[in-house]
Amino acid sequence: MNANHTCIAGLGFRRAATTASLRAALHAALTNASSTCPKTPALTALATAEDKAHAPAFTQLAAELNLPILAIPLVLLASQNAAPSAAVPARYGQRSLSEASALAGAGPGAWLLARRCQAADGTATAAIAAIAESRNS
Repeated sequence: MNANHTCIAGLGFRRAATTASLRAALHAALTNASSTCPKTPALTALATAEDKAHAPAFTQLAAELNLPILAIPLVLLASQNAAPSAAVPARYGQRSLSEASALAGAGPGAWLLARRCQAADGTATAAIAAIAESRNS
């Protein structure tokens, strides 16, 4: 991934998820993304559903990584081209929350560098989306 792209990590997680679980899911997604890029993508933010954005494990991970948090409105999650998931509640559009958050956070025209990757304990998932930066920014 070159310097002309913005990369956003989307995370989906259960209430019981720990910072370690979120970190493990993110590590798996970054490893997956780096297999399609010459180097590991540099993240610019972490994204999740607006009703999860203040979860202690999530905010702790963002602080550890010194990344801003993008709280994605629920209405935007359902409109993303993310993988369907029966395990995801209807309020999130029954699509992968990590994929939908990453795509919505990156903005229109974004694509997935890494699809949903799950932590070993099953409480967290992460995905990485990218978008080309405008040359005028």
